Amino acid sequence: MIGMLSFAIYSCSSYDTVLKSTDGNLKFRKALEYYQEEDYVRAGNLFDMIVNVFKGTTKSDTVSWYQAQSYYKQKDYILGGHYFKTFAEQFPYSPFAEEAEYLAGYCYFLESPKPALDQENSLMAIETFGSFVNKYPNSVHVSEAKEITVQLKDKLVEKSKNAAILYYDMGYYKASIVALANSLIEYPKTKYREELMWRLLDSNYKLAQNSVPEKQKDRFQVTIDEYYSFISEFPNSEFKKDADRIYQISVKFTTN
Repeated sequence: MIGMLSFAIYSCSSYDTVLKSTDGNLKFRKALEYYQEEDYVRAGNLFDMIVNVFKGTTKSDTVSWYQAQSYYKQKDYILGGHYFKTFAEQFPYSPFAEEAEYLAGYCYFLESPKPALDQENSLMAIETFGSFVNKYPNSVHVSEAKEITVQLKDKLVEKSKNAAILYYDMGYYKASIVALANSLIEYPKTKYREELMWRLLDSNYKLAQNSVPEKQKDRFQVTIDEYYSFISEFPNSEFKKDADRIYQISVKFTTN
């Protein structure tokens, strides 16, 4: 027990000595040692201290790479993503550049919240993965980057869809139509496409129903157009029965 306590005290003392040292090479060596020992907090602290010391030297990209990795290994994906993105921008010809750009996107993805919350990290991940795929089309990570991008885009569509449903439930059919149409334009291949198109049709129908008489005919005509778009793409949809009913009612209004 005394031996273990003595080792801990020595270890802390040794780390404190390195922190106070003005020898950049000593800090670099110790930072690598801590990293290899999986003591990522101490490693990260030391790399933070020397990243500017080695700026412009042959060790600059190595220090910055391990700085980013130290935060990534701590599961601090916000700082990890920031440092990986900075690395990819500052060292585009480094052998670590490809992996850094991929991991930047991956960190943003890991910080992406539920659809109801702000999606800034989702957008950052999509942007970063898009840049990554363009720069490194033959990378082993391309397939995964594309798959994650699809997941993130579906999350954005789900957020938009939920907003549209809220507008719909509140009777704000114009706002619902705009939100749904924008989602379909921006994310045409989403897995929610059938539901979005059905809700767009139904929102147009509800808007027409609740319109003043002089606007009803035109709006029911728009509903009919949406019906044709929907049924041509999803002829066997689970919503077909309701869609047919909407069509029949709309036709009656436009032919009177």
